[in-house]
Amino acid sequence: MKPTSGPEEARRPASDIRVFASNCSMHGLGHVFGPGSLSLRRGMWAAAVVLSVATFLYQVAERVRYYREFHHQTALDERESHRLVFPAVTLCNINPLRRSRLTPNDLHWAGSALLGLDPAEHPAFLRALGRPPAPPGFMPSPTFDMAQLYARAGHSLDDMLLDCRFRGEPCGPENFTTIFTRMGKCYTFNSGADGAELLTTTRGGMGNGLDIMLDVQQEEYLPVWRDNEETPFEVGIRVQIHSQEEPPIIDQLGLGVSPGYQTFVSCQQQQLSFLPPPWGDCSSASLNPNYEPEPSDPLGSPSPSPPYTLMGCRLACETRYVARKCGCRMMYMPGDTPVCSPQQYKNCAHPAIDAMLRKDSCACPNPCASTRYAKELSMVRIPSRAAARFLARKLNRSEAYIAENVLALDIFFEALNYETVEQKKAYEMSELLGDIGGQMGLFIGASLLTILEILDYLCEVFRDKVLGYFWNRRHSQRHSSTNLLQEGLGSHRTQVPHLSLGPSTLLCSEDLPPLLVLSPRLSPPPTAPATLSHGSRPAVCVLGAPP
Repeated sequence: MKPTSGPEEARRPASDIRVFASNCSMHGLGHVFGPGSLSLRRGMWAAAVVLSVATFLYQVAERVRYYREFHHQTALDERESHRLVFPAVTLCNINPLRRSRLTPNDLHWAGSALLGLDPAEHPAFLRALGRPPAPPGFMPSPTFDMAQLYARAGHSLDDMLLDCRFRGEPCGPENFTTIFTRMGKCYTFNSGADGAELLTTTRGGMGNGLDIMLDVQQEEYLPVWRDNEETPFEVGIRVQIHSQEEPPIIDQLGLGVSPGYQTFVSCQQQQLSFLPPPWGDCSSASLNPNYEPEPSDPLGSPSPSPPYTLMGCRLACETRYVARKCGCRMMYMPGDTPVCSPQQYKNCAHPAIDAMLRKDSCACPNPCASTRYAKELSMVRIPSRAAARFLARKLNRSEAYIAENVLALDIFFEALNYETVEQKKAYEMSELLGDIGGQMGLFIGASLLTILEILDYLCEVFRDKVLGYFWNRRHSQRHSSTNLLQEGLGSHRTQVPHLSLGPSTLLCSEDLPPLLVLSPRLSPPPTAPATLSHGSRPAVCVLGAPP
């Protein structure tokens, strides 16, 4: 088979595969569909092209499959800063209620729920507290509020705080915010509540953070009446160092600080960043602690929800669980549900929380962005023999009291640097496209423009083969109808005289076919032919026009 000549090749349509193969930028097609007969060379080229395309498609499928697995990698970096926001520091006395503030009314309502006391044991417990028994005719109050009990009988920071300094400057109880936790009444330093400006530090090391001295007030500790799960045997305070966005879970995450020691806590800030699904499992949607949704405000926008944190999610989950089980919330839980009564505390709330913690029912993913603090602790005994007498005069306390009740706590940054732990996509879309492009160029010598050439060729094939088929079929039917009409007119031509019709002459004939083609000598009728009923056959009438 000889190669086609130039004019013959020019006459081929664009949908011809040989025209496409000779002009396409994809390697090998010109050797497969080029001019000439079948040969071993053409067959080898075809096999090479098919094998290359198959290998390319396999590599593309593997890359797409790997991309859809959504792998991620974790990058650890250390960065320096000239100024760091000081963390929030929450303090709680291990003893939840002061013995001097408990009353017979408190024991009547909360003695069984909080202390495990029977009503017959109330007089003996009051004597152990050094308080007189309930007077004759004692009548308890009609209602009782657990939150008010902890607010009134919890340890006061004004009495516990002996000295406070931040970066060498004096501070006091006004720099702390009262907060309720499962341990009772607690206090948070640098909480940022109510829009307060957050404190920062520009240097690391001791003396550049928070230095406080506290009196744990052991004489106010409740006597251990009987052993239960929440009976405290230790003395001191619990401390949690956390970010301002994260609520304290101090009963689970707090550090213990004991009296008679000065404790040094060296911190390093860590900023964590996780990926959302499908690459990771982080979340940024905060959970509403209210079991029942609040009605929407018809006049204003909804109140902004706090940023999502892991501890905040767990606390909201516990709140919703207790509200669903008991119809109330514990006094430290957020939300608008009423606070549980002492009887609800004992019979429902405490068992529900304990069962929930054992089951780990809260499915809380990691936050997409969070801040935590790595800590290193060290401690020394205080006071020394040389300082005991001085502190006794300064604090107006005995040396024995200072050894048993006073502690010092120093919290500071180790250095003004912080760690970043960041999850990153292991395989980006740009890398997928780059790999596909590299495989395409390696195996079939093509590019993105080659794909456009193939699409353009498919459009030409659709236009010539599909649309052309319907156009030719329609044209053929129209041509056949025209031939039939002309043949019918020819068979009746002798029966139609060449008449000169006037402008208003109506020519009717029973012998004419239903469709009449006028002779070229007749002018086209200004109106369509009219079919009149004449006997058993229709008559075709033509309105004449001037010659």
